[in-house]
Amino acid sequence: MGSYLSSSPAAEYESQSTDESNVIAVHSKDRFDEQFQAHKDNNKTLIIDFSASWCGPCRMIEPTFKALSAKFSQAIFVKVDVDELPEVSRQWRVEAMPTFVIVKDGKEISRIIGAKKDELERKIQMFSS
Repeated sequence: MGSYLSSSPAAEYESQSTDESNVIAVHSKDRFDEQFQAHKDNNKTLIIDFSASWCGPCRMIEPTFKALSAKFSQAIFVKVDVDELPEVSRQWRVEAMPTFVIVKDGKEISRIIGAKKDELERKIQMFSS
């Protein structure tokens, strides 16, 4: 389990950008709640990747998700391991992996189930501004 030195969600977001990825991996419900609140406070689109380490399609689409996070820097990209944070997965009604949930103004506006690269990119482009 990773830990962060930063207490600020924005600083954590910036710290992820050095490897051409702006994906924030959250490892606790409190961290997820902080990221969700940061999304609401700054009015950015939030893209949540619900995945599992044992999931082949999740591992296959991970490089695409990271690349999209660099391409669409105006959005916040968060990764949640469903086994590590089952309460967050239940809260968002995740039943299959990977599931990508796109959130705007604190509300789900779109959901992609499965490793559908083209659909994921199209919807991120459509909803992030």
